[in-house]
Amino acid sequence: MENGKVTVDLSNGIATITFFHPQSNSLPGALLRELAQTIEHVGANKDARVVVLKSEGEKAFCAGASFDELVAIQSTEEGDVFFSGFAMVINALRKIPQLVIGRVQNKAVGGGVGIAASVDYCFATSAASVKLSELVVGIGPFVVGPAVERKVGLSAMSQLAINASEWQSAQWAREKGLYAEVFDTVEAMDAAIQILADKLNNSNPEAMTELKKIFWANTEHWDQLLFQRAGISGRLVLSDFTRAAIAKFKAK
Repeated sequence: MENGKVTVDLSNGIATITFFHPQSNSLPGALLRELAQTIEHVGANKDARVVVLKSEGEKAFCAGASFDELVAIQSTEEGDVFFSGFAMVINALRKIPQLVIGRVQNKAVGGGVGIAASVDYCFATSAASVKLSELVVGIGPFVVGPAVERKVGLSAMSQLAINASEWQSAQWAREKGLYAEVFDTVEAMDAAIQILADKLNNSNPEAMTELKKIFWANTEHWDQLLFQRAGISGRLVLSDFTRAAIAKFKAK
């Protein structure tokens, strides 16, 4: 439990993937790899016609990278492996044939914003503020950047990346295209998710797969790009600046 978990529930064609970590649903490397593998396995299951991706609990949707693991990185190789986990999750969501519905019940930070940007249709509550905080600790949203930019555009992505200590509201995220719909309560959001999932479950799987190919056109190079970007973060996380910034952040 201390390392988190990923679970899958497949019911009547709807596969719900849930991730959890006790530290605000942050994502250490092992959990990132497990999440990516789970997404791939669900994608290969012909009985799964639509996918819902969510995190457990009522608080943070995802706090992004695990700071405990960041401070433990001792080499560029270790850094590459850790940040490549986010690349694996994003690419898994991009490649599976099913449409993926995202459920963001509360705040999303860093990699959490990247995951929200990588689903095909994202629901959120009004509490689901977003922040790309990487620059605050001396790195940057290099791996998640392409996914976020694809959804909200370069201007909005750069605002998040540059003003890294400030939250943007769920309504802002909806206006920019990150969220498709925003609800005042979790109950209302879940009801809407169920309605859409049921509709997609009864739609033509081949047609949805062909649509998804169109939605993700011109991203084939992400197989290389996101791992190259992971290398940038892996190098920067070893800098004295970043180590001091992370230590200061953790001491708060």
